[in-house]
Amino acid sequence: MPPYSLADPPVLAFIVLPITMAAVFVWGTAMAGGPARRVALNSIVWMGLTQSLAQRGVFLDWNRTPPPFALLVATICILAVVIAFGKVGTRLAHLPLWMLVAAQAFRLPLEIAMHALVGRGIMPEQMSYSGRNFDALTGASAIVVAALVAAGVGGRKLVAAWNVAGLCLLVNIVVVAILSMPKFAVFGADRLNVFVFYPPFVWLPAVLVLAALAGHLIVTRALSIRQA
Repeated sequence: MPPYSLADPPVLAFIVLPITMAAVFVWGTAMAGGPARRVALNSIVWMGLTQSLAQRGVFLDWNRTPPPFALLVATICILAVVIAFGKVGTRLAHLPLWMLVAAQAFRLPLEIAMHALVGRGIMPEQMSYSGRNFDALTGASAIVVAALVAAGVGGRKLVAAWNVAGLCLLVNIVVVAILSMPKFAVFGADRLNVFVFYPPFVWLPAVLVLAALAGHLIVTRALSIRQA
């Protein structure tokens, strides 16, 4: 892992974007009449815990069974389901569809920051849009789809198609990221995904992937509610 500075804009993005998305989550919960204070506290605890574990080098240990990072991935998936299908997700699903779609626009600046990390030798190329990551399309299209829905031009079918496509692109990059880890090294020993084991990059999976996955599940619930 090459040295990096938190003052470097692409690195700083991995602090700004997670905090922004946590704030959006709290704001959305408040807008939906949910327990915003509890959500804010839980978000702070989760971000603090994952950051602390990364600082202590816990995720670098691949000799344990299962590896700590694998437990983090499993926890992220569980949290996404709990958030989306719990009481908070139920409230969020009643927000306007365009808001739920627009929330996923963060994936565009995220992908730009990730691409910049490749040039700094921090992240392997296959995880950027110059490699096998096409998730920037989700972020860019979220802006367009949200605008169309807000204007009354787009409807359920447009959002449903966008949601499925975005979820598929998310799964794609998550698979690429996992296969790039030291345990698998599918793309070569010189193209490993190890940067997510360090702060602040651990918030990429712990916060941003969580936000993306939970967001798609909430949109799915929102579409189901409107169909009924």
